[in-house]
Formats: sequence, C-alpha cells, structure tokens
Amino acid sequence: MAKKARNRYQALIEKIFFDHYSVGATSLDFTRQEIKDAATTLGIVLPDNLGDVIYSFRFRTDLPPRVLATQPKGMEWVIELAGRSQYRFSLVKINRIVPRDDLVKISIPDATPEIIRAYALDDEQALLAIVRYNRLIDTFLSLTTYSLQNHLRTTVKGIGQIEIDELYVGIDRRGCHYVIPVQAKGGKDQIGIVQTSQDIRFVEEKFPDMRCRAIAAQFMDDEIVALFELTLQDGEIKVVDEKHYRLVPAKNLDQKAIRDYRD
Repeated sequence: MAKKARNRYQALIEKIFFDHYSVGATSLDFTRQEIKDAATTLGIVLPDNLGDVIYSFRFRTDLPPRVLATQPKGMEWVIELAGRSQYRFSLVKINRIVPRDDLVKISIPDATPEIIRAYALDDEQALLAIVRYNRLIDTFLSLTTYSLQNHLRTTVKGIGQIEIDELYVGIDRRGCHYVIPVQAKGGKDQIGIVQTSQDIRFVEEKFPDMRCRAIAAQFMDDEIVALFELTLQDGEIKVVDEKHYRLVPAKNLDQKAIRDYRD
C-alpha cells in the first residue's frame, strides 16, 4: 500500500475511533457511513475501494499510534464485523500466531503445476493453489479432503458478510465428516483472532452437525508453507497443531530424511 494511501487510511480510522472512545471503553461500534463522514470532515478524497480502509487494519497494518496508545498492557484493539455495513473496535488479549522457528521442515515433492505458479496473481492465491495441488490439508490432518469453494462470500448472524479464503470438506477412516475453513496469509498479513472466529462461527451456523477444523496457512521463506490447526478457547486463538512443509522437486528429496520421518 502506498504511503499516501496508508496515511489517508490512518487519518480516517483515527478520527472514527476517537469519535467514540472514552477511557475504560472495551467496545466501540461504528458504521461504513462514518468513513464517508470522516473523509468529508477531514477533506480527504475517499479511496475507490471503501472496504479496503477496514480490511487494511484488520489484516495488514497496525492501527494509528494514538489508537495503540489507549491499549492496556497485554490487550489490543481489533476491528470486527458487527452486521451489514457495521463494524466494532473490540479490546482483546494480544493473540497473534506466527510460525515457530524451531520446527523440523518436512520435505514433500512439489506437485504444483508450473503454469499455476506463472499466473498466480498474488501471494494468497498462490498459497491456496499450492496447498490444494499438494494436498497439504490431507497430509496435515490425516483426512481425505476436497475443496468445496474458494473465496466464499456469505453471511453469519451477528457478524454480517464474511469471506472464507477456501472451504474444504473431509472424511476420516471412521466416516466422520468435517468442514475445514482455510485462511491464507502471505506477505505481511498476520493470523489473528478475527478471521479465525468468523470461520468457526460460520461452520457452527451453517454446518452444525459436522466437525470444524479451522486451518491457517502462512508463507515462510525458501518455499516453506506453515500450516496451523486453530481453535478458540476463552476468547483466544490456540494452536492445536503446527507443521512446516518444504516443497522440493522429487529428484531433490533427501532419502535419509524420508527414513527419519518413518522412524
């Protein structure tokens, strides 16, 4: 995001926040219309994609320093969806998930078609394709899974419209069925509580008789994909499992490493 756009976004979200903030507040509701009102008051030209103002602070960049200064120790402000064209600043425990640096990298043969790599438009699209073509969800969860839909836009009661990066369904050896929402994070995007809670709420509402296993995929360096199984416990994200997969040409697989995996 260009510096000019970032500064414009920060000015808008800062004004909206302090229009509602009072000391001790833990929840501040606002509407999409307030972005337009703030732009008019500040003399700011609105971005073409109005929703990108909210999205950028939910997933890509920090809130303005003045907003961060109001956070109590160990807490942070996040922006949640609160209905159609409605949003909420909520104060939650600091809860970011980042890949560990002490895990073994599991090498697997890269089955990604070269043409997919050539034409993937962004990190998120490339990551979802790599996970799909290499059947990493199957490997990670020890299930047989199928991609049902990607970039699924839907609504959840009390939240409003959400987008799930990719939705899988799966089955285990006992015949139990699963719904597996996957969020993909590339570049500087971070895994946080907002999208995880939305994905889990969606499954609970739309598939109440199926088990939910929420997954996050994160690009790392050197063709490594980190996969996390996540759950919510006491309002916080908890990591159920984490694995790191290195994609390599089949001819470059380390046979000794493969034997070590077996043992």
